[in-house]
Amino acid sequence: MKRVSRDLSLVVAAVLTASTEAGAQGSTNTTLAPVEIMAPKPRATAPVRKRSSTDHGRPVARRVAAPTAGAGGAGVMPGASAAQAPLAAASEKTISGAEVNARPLSRPAEALEVAPGLIITQHSGDGKANQYFLRGVNLDHGTDLAISIDGMPVNMRTHGHGQGYADINFLIPELISSVNVRKGPYFVDEGDFSSVGAIHVSLIDSVARTMASITLGSFGYNRAFGVTSGKVGEGNLLVAAEANLYNGPWDNPDRLQKVNGVIRYSQGTLDNGFSLTGMAYGNKWNSTDQVPLRAITSGEIGRYGALDPSDSGNSERFSLSGRYRDTDRDSATKLDFYAIKSKLNLWNNFTFFLSDPVNGDQFHQHDDRVLGGINASHTFKYNIAGFRNETEVGIQSRYDDINVSLGNTIKRQYLSSTRSDLVKEGSVGIFVQNTSFWTDWLRTNIGWRGDYYNTSVNSLLSPVNSGTANATIGSPKAGLVIGPFARTELFLNAGEGFHSNDARGVTIKESPSDGSPVDSSPFLVKTKGAEVGLRTKLVPGLTSSIAFFMLDSASEILFVGDAGDTEASRPSRRVGFEWTNDYKPTSWLSFEADLAMTRARFRGSNADQAAAYAELDGYPASQIGNAPGNYIPGAPNMIASAGIRLGEATGWFGALRYRYFGPRPLTEDAAFISPATGLLNGQLGYRFENGWRIQLDAFNILDSKSDQITYAYGSLLKTDSLFAACFPAGGGAPTAPAAVCQTGIMDRVLHPVEPLALRVTLAGRF
Repeated sequence: MKRVSRDLSLVVAAVLTASTEAGAQGSTNTTLAPVEIMAPKPRATAPVRKRSSTDHGRPVARRVAAPTAGAGGAGVMPGASAAQAPLAAASEKTISGAEVNARPLSRPAEALEVAPGLIITQHSGDGKANQYFLRGVNLDHGTDLAISIDGMPVNMRTHGHGQGYADINFLIPELISSVNVRKGPYFVDEGDFSSVGAIHVSLIDSVARTMASITLGSFGYNRAFGVTSGKVGEGNLLVAAEANLYNGPWDNPDRLQKVNGVIRYSQGTLDNGFSLTGMAYGNKWNSTDQVPLRAITSGEIGRYGALDPSDSGNSERFSLSGRYRDTDRDSATKLDFYAIKSKLNLWNNFTFFLSDPVNGDQFHQHDDRVLGGINASHTFKYNIAGFRNETEVGIQSRYDDINVSLGNTIKRQYLSSTRSDLVKEGSVGIFVQNTSFWTDWLRTNIGWRGDYYNTSVNSLLSPVNSGTANATIGSPKAGLVIGPFARTELFLNAGEGFHSNDARGVTIKESPSDGSPVDSSPFLVKTKGAEVGLRTKLVPGLTSSIAFFMLDSASEILFVGDAGDTEASRPSRRVGFEWTNDYKPTSWLSFEADLAMTRARFRGSNADQAAAYAELDGYPASQIGNAPGNYIPGAPNMIASAGIRLGEATGWFGALRYRYFGPRPLTEDAAFISPATGLLNGQLGYRFENGWRIQLDAFNILDSKSDQITYAYGSLLKTDSLFAACFPAGGGAPTAPAAVCQTGIMDRVLHPVEPLALRVTLAGRF
């Protein structure tokens, strides 16, 4: 072992990498020594089987062996068996917490980038929900990507900032036990927001030793973390906490201040046991939002400058959740429940002086809610004519009580209200699925899901926009698995899904901004998808999969949180493929490489866009980018990543990881195209036999100057010549048409990649 460590040190030094070892022998975390998971005590049983437009568009009777340090696995996916259930699609994947924490992570949400083809980025302060891209979809802050943590949904419906808003800044990466990734509308137990994908994060139940870490880094990054657990009665009590400060490279420092805590009590095993978890989170920050390129090239601000330094935000979240599992030879019962209290305030200015030439266009979004829900299912296992079958029936219910508002501000001071609403939204989903095992190499599943939604909207400022609404939708699903042959399986999947729209957009009748008539949106929008793929382990040490997919959406209608009304779009179609590879030739070396390519287009024509384009004739700075077209703004056509990890349980470890975010059309006519962004991150460290660890993480090693995220839309700065034409000094009549003044100057609007940053972590086990 010592000789291997010496050899590894030479390799690591030569390639300047950093990471933890991958695999069963252990790993390291981003900011903490490897988490030693204590396997829950098994219960003897019989064996069983088991978008805003400007903001983003078997057996359980045997004893479970305790994993070595950092192997992760005390808390697999909510509802999963301790023995991993067979995967149902070529694109489905489960990743251990050890593999997640073997990557350098600059922010919590990047832990989810273990999902092949998923890009997670940020356009504002690090306390705000991230922006997600997957399968050719700009998912904004979570639309059509359902995220859950320990059985609790993260996506917020009828949210003040955007439908499906999914803020996972309360996630502590070191506590991740596993991440299950599903893509496409093929799974009966996936409901709202899951048409493109669903990610389920499970948390560990306990650690073998108390652990603590401290991290210091560039641009004022400071983080402290600790976790401990012990026996209480017949179960385990786990307590963890973190505190984080960060300024960032911005001319106006973020001054992020985050505190986070988790307490969890668990008993039994993953198949037969329960857990009860409490979480508390608070955060506040300044925001350097996206800015138009012309403000940087003209020298008005620097690359890391802000046009409105008063933009900021604060959020808090408290939750109580539970998990119960009971499994025997003939059946399996799963139950998850949760109650969440959350609050968010955001102050943003994306268009600067387009609407208000005196005070500017800053607006305040407020969301305060209580929500609760329950997910339950029961699986019957039986034989018919000698064929094994499993039939699962389930119910999922959720209720949100929401206070949401939108108003105009200057330097975070109130000016006027746009709308204020009290919303109550409830839903019930039922599903049934039958899986038949016809032979050792053939199984099928057929299922159906039905959802009912009901809402009441009390519009406090515009009673005409109050109302009630309800909707139902049915979603059939089917799948076929052939194999394995030569350690290879073929998967065929098809199904229908849906996403809900903001309840305010469902009952709206007139625009809160100008009183003009507005068409309401459908409550539930249908999606349809299909996928064919292969997964193979034919080459020793290599797991490779390829999936070809298609996804249709009846509409990409979104509630525009910046304006308080709705924005409709046409139906869309996406086709593409994903190629995923994980190769581990030895215990101390692993490689991974993923490639995802998608063609995304609107279907049909857009007469309204053609009319709007004609209105801007004669003003090319406003007209460019507004021509009719079938490109979907922000839809990525290529995402790729590659990584290498080296290291054993002790000694040197290292990793390099490259992530590529390809060019994207930013307008329907593709007049604006985002630049590609390639980032190289690394990690280098040493683990001592006594459990201590020192680690260096490096982000953006090549110091890329590209965009972290890019948009294209109209805005006005006081330095623009059009500003004087639209708002003449002395209050004279505008010399530019109203349509031009309402559009502003079309420009590429960007949030830059953060420059090279280093972080050093010292961690120990006690």
